[in-house]
Amino acid sequence: MSLTSDLMELPEADIVKHYPVALILLQGFDHAPRIGRAVVETRERSSGLGTRRRFRSTTPGLATRRVEPSGGVQLLARIEAADGDDELVSPAQAQVMHALRRALAISLAVCEAYAERTALADLKRANLAGDLPSARRAEFGELLAAEALISLHVLGNALAVLMSSHLSEVTVEVGEVEEVLSENGQLALHGALWELDQDIAEHAVDDVHLVATVAAYGEQLMAKVAARAGSAPRLEPFTSAAWKVEADNLTIRGFEAASKAKSTTLTMTFKKPNEVVGNHIAKYQAMRLAKMIMAYDFERRLNPFVELGGFIFTFMGDGKPGTGKTTLIQMMAGMINEYCQIAGYPFRYQNLSTDNIDSYQGKSGQNAKAFVNNVIDPSVIGFGTIDDIDTLAGKRGDRQSSSGQLEITAVLMESFAGANTVVRGNCTFGMFSNYPENVDDALRQRAGARFLVDGPQTREDYIDILALLMGRNHDIPLGAHELYAAQEIKRAVSASFAAHNLPQEEGLVRVYEQVSEDLGELDTIAKLGAYLKAIQAADERFTGRAIKNITDAVKLRAMDFELSDEWMEEPDLFLFQPYDTKLSMIKDLRQPITVDMVIQEINRYADSEFRYADKSDEVAIDTMVRDFARTEEAKRRYLEGKG
Repeated sequence: MSLTSDLMELPEADIVKHYPVALILLQGFDHAPRIGRAVVETRERSSGLGTRRRFRSTTPGLATRRVEPSGGVQLLARIEAADGDDELVSPAQAQVMHALRRALAISLAVCEAYAERTALADLKRANLAGDLPSARRAEFGELLAAEALISLHVLGNALAVLMSSHLSEVTVEVGEVEEVLSENGQLALHGALWELDQDIAEHAVDDVHLVATVAAYGEQLMAKVAARAGSAPRLEPFTSAAWKVEADNLTIRGFEAASKAKSTTLTMTFKKPNEVVGNHIAKYQAMRLAKMIMAYDFERRLNPFVELGGFIFTFMGDGKPGTGKTTLIQMMAGMINEYCQIAGYPFRYQNLSTDNIDSYQGKSGQNAKAFVNNVIDPSVIGFGTIDDIDTLAGKRGDRQSSSGQLEITAVLMESFAGANTVVRGNCTFGMFSNYPENVDDALRQRAGARFLVDGPQTREDYIDILALLMGRNHDIPLGAHELYAAQEIKRAVSASFAAHNLPQEEGLVRVYEQVSEDLGELDTIAKLGAYLKAIQAADERFTGRAIKNITDAVKLRAMDFELSDEWMEEPDLFLFQPYDTKLSMIKDLRQPITVDMVIQEINRYADSEFRYADKSDEVAIDTMVRDFARTEEAKRRYLEGKG
């Protein structure tokens, strides 16, 4: 794999030379914990002897940890003892030992590179010789603190990558990392290895849990350090650079997690496009999005469609029960999975379900964040779905929403359109609901595209779906009908888009007719803007975010061309081309934006918002009417009983 212009190779020799120091750290050192509390014996242990597993109370306020002021941290001995009585080191234990040594050496090598890129190397030498100027002591302290954070994040990053291919279905919750010390790199590593030693003692009851514990600790260490690094000085020389460790396929880009690309094994039943009856616009956009994602460039970590505009990062599919939302998911996931298999790209599909709502405070939010992070991983092609989002994510201000549901809402809002949201074009999120009016308004508006999943509509649709579901095990003649002709995608989509030349919802029709009467044909930017303002006057929820979603949809229409199936089947023709070549190929296919496109997308989006708002208001009114009726009946019975 060639290196990009911003990616430097971290030479293998620079890593290997730190192996002796890394081995010494693993063999043993003394450390007195400053923040974390010791809960297992760390001193006077013989190599190979097991230790008592610590007990962590789940009762708030109950102190069960036994504080150990200091002790010898012997990680190699701790790992050897992970399987109890076996005196021989198992292959899994050996793998963990090698991964730890490797991760430590990579961390030390990156810190050395950072020191050379800054004044830290010279200041260390001056300090060692006793010649450090007093005027530079503050600078020296800040550089040492930066080095400490870098050493910890790279350690966690490398551990997570090195252990990823050895993980099983078993997971371990190690909790938040506590012993994060930032005086200097050496002390920081001592604190990290001390806490890892504690976690292994608690959780690693066998080899499987040992691997899971080390991997989980690496992930938690990264998360804690990345949060701390947000306000730390002197980190720009590290965050502005990027290193590649070729032997481990590890890329170090500042405080980003570089989890190893790993596909998800899908067990769902995939559907072919011809098996999705009706839902023409939704099916068409899903098929195009499946191909657009494949244009993602792993070296540049960007998709040309993001740069040109029109990439769908989030979308909402809504419709009545039984209209085909699950079938649409199965079709899109199947297409992406097939394309990725041909190209050799890792594909990760995940669904956020009601199982992720937890009664423990903060856990639901953690589950949602883990879901998002797994899908947006820049080393994979990702597809995330949130089925029945109206029951999963709470509506703010709704007394029926649990704290867990509100946590999920907050995470999704921040992840889909927050200050730190980065759209690379390697993944997309689909939110699906039978009752979108029950979804929080702000969260719903974070769906950049709307897929109306309304199922079969025409006589031909119903004949097609009956024939499809009947299968072949019958002798009933088809009759006067051309099977699946109505599902021919371009003809069906053209008719579907044309249907939005005029609005469909009653409230929007009134607005459109009034604006057309006042201004005439909507054929200029000024008139279209006046139409948008009139919509906002009728529905205050129609905000600037809605305008952005509409313009994104218009840009998508400008990309209204079919990426050749041949490009997907023979990756060398397009997928494996350099980023700039793919960008040029896509530019050549772009369509001009027309007034009709803009009007259709305004009507399509506004129709959906009016549809949601009308339903939401009616549901709220019906609920209030029922409440008033109950109140009146309760008063009547009370007065009758009192009389």
